[in-house]
Amino acid sequence: QVQLVESGGGLVQAGGPLRLSCATSGLTFSPYAMGWFRQAPGKEREFVAAVSWSHEDTDYADSVKGRFTISRDLAKNLPKNTVYLQMNSLKPEDTAVYYCAATLRATMWRWNPYEYEYWGQGTQVTVSS
Repeated sequence: QVQLVESGGGLVQAGGPLRLSCATSGLTFSPYAMGWFRQAPGKEREFVAAVSWSHEDTDYADSVKGRFTISRDLAKNLPKNTVYLQMNSLKPEDTAVYYCAATLRATMWRWNPYEYEYWGQGTQVTVSS
């Protein structure tokens, strides 16, 4: 059974940093890509960042470019892998539930949540002003 478990969320003051982690288990192949999405109350889920597993190509939403960094660690033995989201200079508008996702598809559209088959349960990030 595939599981993605996020951790690292919490309450932080505006301007501060936070680092999210997402550990995967149960994947028999390395994912093609992993991404971070977020959803604020009353809003649709939106793309934050994604990384391709083989080439470490990264994509970012315009709203987080220059502030957030996505990275991944390859486990020595499958099926565990970890993806991180380093968030700096946080703003109140970054407040949301953050979800990590994984896809085995060779997709060009890493920003599209429908391209991802596996999702974590989410972790709350709250940025106070």
